[in-house]
Amino acid sequence: MTTAHASEPAVVRGPLDWDEFAALYWDRRPVLIKAVRPAPYELGEVFAAATLATRPPSPHLMPPNARFAVGRFQQSVPAGWFPRAEDGTFGGYRLRLDDELAAFSAERRYALTVHAFHAFHSAQWERQRAFFEPLWERTGLPLSGIITTLFHGNYEHTPVGVHKDRFATFMFALEGRKRMRFWPERPWTDPVTTVLDYQPYLASSFTAEPEPGDLLYWPSDYYHVGESVDGEPATSVNIGVPREGHRAVYDVDDLLLGLPADPTAAPDVGLMRLPAATAPLSVPVPSADGTLPEALEQTLRAFQEYRDPERIQERVTAAALRNLTAAGLSPAPPPEAPRPLTDPTVVRARARVLHAPAGGVHLCAANGHVTGTALSPRHLEPLLHGLAGTEPAPLPVGELLAALPPAAVAEARHLLEVLESFRALSRVGVHRP
Repeated sequence: MTTAHASEPAVVRGPLDWDEFAALYWDRRPVLIKAVRPAPYELGEVFAAATLATRPPSPHLMPPNARFAVGRFQQSVPAGWFPRAEDGTFGGYRLRLDDELAAFSAERRYALTVHAFHAFHSAQWERQRAFFEPLWERTGLPLSGIITTLFHGNYEHTPVGVHKDRFATFMFALEGRKRMRFWPERPWTDPVTTVLDYQPYLASSFTAEPEPGDLLYWPSDYYHVGESVDGEPATSVNIGVPREGHRAVYDVDDLLLGLPADPTAAPDVGLMRLPAATAPLSVPVPSADGTLPEALEQTLRAFQEYRDPERIQERVTAAALRNLTAAGLSPAPPPEAPRPLTDPTVVRARARVLHAPAGGVHLCAANGHVTGTALSPRHLEPLLHGLAGTEPAPLPVGELLAALPPAAVAEARHLLEVLESFRALSRVGVHRP
């Protein structure tokens, strides 16, 4: 990957052309795309997701995926820092924060950051996936690790200061004014990775100021920092696509350990390693009594659990189906609770369902979730074809099951119920003959 460094971002006044973007800007230079339509995010949904994503696990513990800073100081207890449903909007949230901040300190600048943000609102997640799928058709689907982060606040600058990520980043501006400042190369020579006081390096930087509805992109090798323009709060969502530092061992670990489905996990969960990978090299192997260190024991158990070729095949196939149907946006919003589907219930497909054999089972996946089924391929194929087809139309469940032998109906009905919980199909009425 190489980047032709630019002294300022290109400005494109829509409509968004993914062919042009992939040819001229992807991994090459920043670009500001004005008034993107259709928008990948809606402000009301973003606020609703923020209230869900920042629920503290207890009155004394911060949500592991969220951060709140007053001035330059990260807060260690939830207090009243996070948005609540009763705030109604980010504007209502800010009004309440004014009182909270007044009682806390003289500082009025704050920063709210929420990681894994795409997992907290299914409609928002589906819109984000649909928005970026045309890009993946041109650049290739990221294997793993796409991150979505909400930024809200009137902070003077990004709390970590000037830094460089391993991600190419898309920033969608939702409200307020925010300036992004860039350096094509690291502007300092000191052996540090971030700088908070960067005024000495302003002369070598350039800026972009996206307005609400704009999409700003920059490659992974640009140093950058976000700044407040007028002291008023701004809200934006960043999508980070890993372009540097991704190693195959990460994918091996993901297969052996699995990625947690809980989106409130710590933001670095995607870099979770097998214990032996981080064990100190000075640990004796084996110990004096002939046993292995616990770190190696855990790793050995992980490998032993999946040494069966059929189980490895199932694990690899499930991971591939999960990533393909999520378009890299993992974790996906959790499934809904399954509900019984009766024959007169009319359903319509709303997401693609992929399936593949794996070991002794057949796996079906939709919207980033995977389930196994005992249906044979000769029964599964017509069921899924009837559900989706080339031009999906609403069908009664009984009609979908009519072509199956009686012994397969119960399993097929159960599969449809699970797929509905994955939001792969929806109910649109009841058929009355």
